[in-house]
Amino acid sequence: MLIRRETAADQAAIHAVHSEAFRREAGVTPVEAPLVDELRAEGDLINALSLVALHDGEVIGHVCCSRARLGEDKKTAVGLGPLGVLPAHQTSGVHAAADALGHGLSITAPDPRWGRYFQARTLSAYEPTQAGAFEYAPAFSRI
Repeated sequence: MLIRRETAADQAAIHAVHSEAFRREAGVTPVEAPLVDELRAEGDLINALSLVALHDGEVIGHVCCSRARLGEDKKTAVGLGPLGVLPAHQTSGVHAAADALGHGLSITAPDPRWGRYFQARTLSAYEPTQAGAFEYAPAFSRI
């Protein structure tokens, strides 16, 4: 498996990965697929932190980070997700590879329905004065 930054040529495959990874019912596109497209279109997707997992040259997974906000601070926080893996490759190590990027400390989610799926980790630039409610990029509030 190879993990690399996404390129413009990967965008359709990324959309397909999230469509399949989060599909709940036939014929209905899950919100995660257009969410990535919206983050990209609105300039909130952090290109250097939008990664694809490849197996035999095929995009099988995607994880991205987007601009976020911590209280009134619009510069120091990032949101991780969505993270999607094609169903045929789930449990084959792609999530472990994303975990190796260092995300972990649990906090309270902006939406209680997200429960245990929402996690946060302080980064090396963290200062104890950085506090407040976590808020994802605007596209997240439209899903």
